[in-house]
Amino acid sequence: QVQLVESGGGLVTAGGSLRLSCAASGNVASIWYMGWYRQDIGKQRELVARFAIDGTKDYADAVRGRFAISRNAARNRWYLQMNSLKPEDTAVYYCNAVSKPAGDAWGQGTQVTVSA
Repeated sequence: QVQLVESGGGLVTAGGSLRLSCAASGNVASIWYMGWYRQDIGKQRELVARFAIDGTKDYADAVRGRFAISRNAARNRWYLQMNSLKPEDTAVYYCNAVSKPAGDAWGQGTQVTVSA
């Protein structure tokens, strides 16, 4: 099993920046995808960015060029640097890990609010 704890988030004006952090514990060696999702009120949870175990990165079209995902060498912490934030980036952001054989693990969520 993998446990995830997020930090970061908060309130920022449009054009500003925030950095989210995720700390993983437990069977981190079994993780093969790590990333970030977000969910706004009344909408489905959506992928923001993720790493595959081979280092490949995926980004949602809405954030490509503005957000950057990174991780530490031990692969037990990963980050989401969010620049040029827009009001439409407002959501609860969730840290995610996919591991074998346990499947998905989620953090508790952290609110990001971008004011116009």
